[in-house]
Amino acid sequence: MLRLILTIFFFVIISSSHAEIKDKIIQNLKNTKNLDFKFEQNINGEIENGNCTIKYPKKIYCEYARSNNKILVSNGKSLVVKTISSYYRYPLEKTPLNLILDKNFIIKKINSLEARIIENNFINFTILEKNYEISIFFDNKTFDLIGWQNTDMYQNFNITFLSSIRKNRVLPKKIFKLPVQN
Repeated sequence: MLRLILTIFFFVIISSSHAEIKDKIIQNLKNTKNLDFKFEQNINGEIENGNCTIKYPKKIYCEYARSNNKILVSNGKSLVVKTISSYYRYPLEKTPLNLILDKNFIIKKINSLEARIIENNFINFTILEKNYEISIFFDNKTFDLIGWQNTDMYQNFNITFLSSIRKNRVLPKKIFKLPVQN
């Protein structure tokens, strides 16, 4: 009987702790209008890095650090990836970023998912939606979004880590304007 009581007590403590974590992440997301950060991205073993700005909902602007002047821009409807020699435009809704950049979608999913604590540093939620599996990671102390992993539209495995995160800054008005093709 004592074992049963201890098991129930332990389960209640863990459940309330996970609920508190989820509430803090949700509140942090609700309070975040935009964020900018440095990123490191690993796509099938190829490492790229640079700086990004996200404005909710569904807008992103990234400048990659390599010499080919690569940028990635979403205006909320389309996604453009442009380099010196290439230009690709996709409907945002056909990419995993459509879900990753939608904080209301993420909040809704977090409410219905179990949090996984990883090495006492990270909080992870795995979202299964529209043939995508997206793992989203949050910092266990600040409750900030710190990365995601997913498979992209070309079946490439993509891991993105965020650092030097700053929130709710004044953004240039035209930052999310799609670049034109040369």
